[in-house]
Amino acid sequence: MGGDAKLLKQAYVPARLAMKYHPYYHGKIEIAAKVPVNSYDDFAIWYTPGVADPCKEIQRNPERVFDYTNKSNSVAIVTDGTRVLGLGDIGPEAGLPVMEGKSLLFKYLGGVDAFPICLGTKDPREIESAVRWLQPSFGGVNLEDISQPKCFDILDSLRADLGIPVWHDDQQGTGTVVCAGLINALKIVGRKRRDATVCMLGAGAANIAVARIIIEAGISPGNIIMVDSKGILNRQRTDLDEKFKAKWDMAVKTNKEDRMGGLAEAIKGADALLAMSSPGPDIIPSSLIGTMNEDAIVFACANPIPEIWPWKAKEAGARIVATGRSDFPNQVNNSIGFPAIFRGTLDVRARMISDEMCIAAAEEIARVAEEGGLDEERIIPSMSEWELFPREAAAVGVEAVKQGLARVKLSRKALEDKATAMITRARKSTELMMRRGLIKGFPDRRPRRSVKRVVQR
Repeated sequence: MGGDAKLLKQAYVPARLAMKYHPYYHGKIEIAAKVPVNSYDDFAIWYTPGVADPCKEIQRNPERVFDYTNKSNSVAIVTDGTRVLGLGDIGPEAGLPVMEGKSLLFKYLGGVDAFPICLGTKDPREIESAVRWLQPSFGGVNLEDISQPKCFDILDSLRADLGIPVWHDDQQGTGTVVCAGLINALKIVGRKRRDATVCMLGAGAANIAVARIIIEAGISPGNIIMVDSKGILNRQRTDLDEKFKAKWDMAVKTNKEDRMGGLAEAIKGADALLAMSSPGPDIIPSSLIGTMNEDAIVFACANPIPEIWPWKAKEAGARIVATGRSDFPNQVNNSIGFPAIFRGTLDVRARMISDEMCIAAAEEIARVAEEGGLDEERIIPSMSEWELFPREAAAVGVEAVKQGLARVKLSRKALEDKATAMITRARKSTELMMRRGLIKGFPDRRPRRSVKRVVQR
């Protein structure tokens, strides 16, 4: 079996196991008690009549809701199912398994209680209204898998006045993790951020947010050239002015050379290629990698198949290659971002998640990887390096305090200690239930073997 065929077969192993295990467990999350129930008399404390006094205290001082309830650790994952993973508009019910998976990552990696909210509407105004109606119950909102351009408008509208943090993981989450990887990749090849030239393939919500965040982190906007399905974004692309305001903003501020054409013209002489477009493997011809600068950096982030196979990018001259997959080195995955970012945000009760807070997270992610030793196959930590998450959460919380966005002011050490305690509790609770059989083992009674990392040829 050829190399490509082996990789394709391996890529579908998780899908086969998912079809086996999802109906066995009937989903991935549940609500569990966090208070003692020694006898039925205790319900008089947790419910009526005792609960009336906390209710009256919150009525007198609404901010006390964070002290008397789980609002301070609750996040709503809101979707309309219009852009789910690489599946497109599959509807809210079909998107529910993804949102449950997101909840699992929130809990295990960040100690955050996250609840899937799959809405039966595609109307952006109705989505905004639904989130506003839900706001009293949650300390934060994670918008997920909502199609563009409405995802930009929904985020901007809710961030403006909701009073609790709202973010779109496909935007800020992806931007944070890609920024972290790019920071270290540029260190390895000896490029300064302000001088680096970056070609970006794809101009959807993810890459537009990536561009915005890497610009804030020090990449010169004029050195970015972005390509969508119709070609390079530039000032002549007036077709974007009304329908795609976010794209038009990028067309105006990037591409100082005012290049025109397609990917071939955009990638020439670039130090880095950040691709978030269509699944490959031949979206990016390997011949174009050879037109980049020496020691080229290639992020091919489409899932499940990257826009170019990593070994082909390497053979064509790339020095560093990252993908969204776990079976290659340098996995660029939002899971090392959003759990810790929300952990730090919730712990200081921040009113929003700013781009500066995302950059603080990216810098900390990059620092953790650097402390462990950087090389071409390690530019970013993996989610198994759990010590990353408390540090990242603390960096986010400190930045929120610095910007005046926090309701509670805590030191970096206090934030890191609190995050460590919350994450440890979530991990140990899961491990304890597994040992006690309260979480059943896989139905074949064999431990699932981890997929070995593919060695690049």
